[in-house]
Amino acid sequence: MTFQHNDNVLKHGHRVIIVMVLCFFVLGLAMAAGRKARRKPVEDRVYLLHADELRYDVYGPNPDAQIVKGHVSFRHQGSRLTCDSAYFYQATNSVRAFGHVYFREGDTLSLTCDRAWYDGGEQMMEARQNVVLRHRQQTLYTDSLNYDRLYEYAYFFNGGRLIDGKSRLSSDWGEYHTATRMAKFCLDVQLQTPKNRVSTDTLYYDTRLSRAHVLGLYTADKGRGAVGPSIIRGTTNTVTTTDAYFNTKTDHAELFGRSTVVDKEKTITGDTLYYDSQTGRNRGFGNVVYVDTKNKNTLTCDEVVYNEKTGRGYATRRALVTDYSQPDTLYMHADTLRIETFNINTDSVYRKVHCYPHVRAYRVDVQGVCDSLVFSSKDSCLTMYRDPIVWNGTRQLVGEVIKVYMNDSTIREAHVLGQALSVEQLPDSIHYNQVSSRDMFAYFRQGNIRRSDAVANVRAVYYPMDDKDSTLIGLNYTETDTMKMFLSDQRRLERIWMPKAQGTLYPMTQIPPDKPRLDCFVWFDYIRPVSKDDVFRWRGKAQGTEMKRIERHAAPLQRLKPAGVPAPAPPEGARP
Repeated sequence: MTFQHNDNVLKHGHRVIIVMVLCFFVLGLAMAAGRKARRKPVEDRVYLLHADELRYDVYGPNPDAQIVKGHVSFRHQGSRLTCDSAYFYQATNSVRAFGHVYFREGDTLSLTCDRAWYDGGEQMMEARQNVVLRHRQQTLYTDSLNYDRLYEYAYFFNGGRLIDGKSRLSSDWGEYHTATRMAKFCLDVQLQTPKNRVSTDTLYYDTRLSRAHVLGLYTADKGRGAVGPSIIRGTTNTVTTTDAYFNTKTDHAELFGRSTVVDKEKTITGDTLYYDSQTGRNRGFGNVVYVDTKNKNTLTCDEVVYNEKTGRGYATRRALVTDYSQPDTLYMHADTLRIETFNINTDSVYRKVHCYPHVRAYRVDVQGVCDSLVFSSKDSCLTMYRDPIVWNGTRQLVGEVIKVYMNDSTIREAHVLGQALSVEQLPDSIHYNQVSSRDMFAYFRQGNIRRSDAVANVRAVYYPMDDKDSTLIGLNYTETDTMKMFLSDQRRLERIWMPKAQGTLYPMTQIPPDKPRLDCFVWFDYIRPVSKDDVFRWRGKAQGTEMKRIERHAAPLQRLKPAGVPAPAPPEGARP
C-alpha cells in the first residue's frame, strides 16, 4: 500500500511541473508581445504641440472646440499641421484650421491652403482655397482637394492643374495616388508638353515615367453618350485617337483604336501606330491607309515601317499603291514595297522605291506585270525586271527589262531591252501585228506614243488594212536591222523608215502556215489584270511560254601560270 501511494504522489508532481512550465512559456510570449508593442506605439490621437493662445467658448458656435491662435502646430502619425488659428475638437480627434495652413508628411509630400478640415480618425484632410500639393517633382494646384492618408491618394473636383517638369495637365476632376504616383484626370482634360497639346475627356498619367494614357472624348450623340476621338496637336501634325499612350519627355507615342495622324498634306490611319521622335522610327499595323494629297497617291497595307531620319522603310501584307494624279487611277500591288532615301536633308536628295515580288498594276488604259520593279526619283525612271509585260489597249510589250521614264506623272519614253517583242491584236481577235528585235524604244508626247524604234535583228509581221472597209489585204513579213515607226496623235501609223530590208507581201489566201506568227510569239491575255481588285491575284506564265535565258559571253580573262612552271619562250625574232 505504501509503494502504491508514493507512486500516485510522484505522478501528481509531474503534472504540476508540466503545468508550471506551460504557464511560464505563455507568460514569456505575452511579455515579448508587450515589449514589441511598446517599441512601436500607434499614435491614434491628434496632439496639439503649440499655440500662442488657447481658450474655450462654451457659449459660442463651437462649444466642443478648443480655440487656438498664433503659431499653431499639430502632430498626428508622423505628419505635421501648422496654421494661424484652428478649432481643435479633441473628443472627435479632428481639427479645423485657418490661415496659412501647412501640412507635411514625411520628406516628399507637403500641402498648403487657406483653410482645411482634418479628421484624425479617418485620416482625411479636406483642403480649400489656393490649395498647392507638392509631391517629389510634381505640383498640383486647385481650390478644393481631399487627401486620404489611409489610401494614399488625393482628388480634386472643382478644377485643377498638375505641373510635371515642362508638362502641364489640367481638368475639371482628377485624382493623384502618392504611393504609385499615378494620376487620373477627367472632363475637359488639357495636356501641354513642349511639343504637343492634348485635348481629351479621360487621361491617366504616370509621373514616374512621364507616360500618359489618353482615352476618347465624351460627346452627345442623339441624346445618348458616345466616345469620340481625342485630339493631339503637335508642331506639324495632328492626331485623333480613342486610345493612345505617349511619353511627354521622349515624345514616343503608341496609338490604338483606329488612330489618324495628319501632317500637312499627308495622312496615315491604322489600327495600331507607333512613333518615336528620338529614333524617327514609325510603325503601323492593321489596315493602314496613307494618303498624300499633294502628290495624289495612297498606300494601303497591313504593316508599314518608316524611319523619317534615314528615309528608309517598307510596307507589306496586301500592300497597294493608288495614284490618282491622272484622269484614270493607277492601282499597283506587290508583296513588299521598300523605300530608300539618298543624300537626305540635302539639295541632291532622291529616293528609290523597290517593289517585289509579284508586281501587278492596273489602269484603264495600261496594265503591267513583273516580278520586281524599281522607281528612282533621280531620273524619274521606272524599271521592271524578270519577265515584265505591259499592255496598252490591244498592244502587248515583253522583254527582259522594261524602263519607263516619267515626265511629272506622264510617260516620256519607254525602253524594252533584251528579247523585245511587240504584239498588237487586230479587231478580228485572230490576227496579230508583231515586231521582235533585240531592243525597242518608244517616245511619247503628252502621254501619247508618237514614235517607236526597233533595233537589231528586227523581224516584223504586219497586216495592211483597206482604208474603206478595214479588211485585211495580206501579210507583210519583213527582216531588217532598224525599224522606225511614226504615229499620229490618233495613234495611226503615218510612215515607216528602214535602212535596208528584205520583205514579202503574201495575199491573205496564200500565207504560208509558218508566217502568221513569229517563232517568239506569245499572247499573255490570261495574265493581264482586268480590274483594280485583280492586282492581288498572281498568275504566272504557262509552262513553255517562259522567256528564254540568253547566256551572256564573259570577257576573256588572263590566266597566270602556276608557280614553278617556266614561262613559254618568246617567238623567234621578238625583242627581249
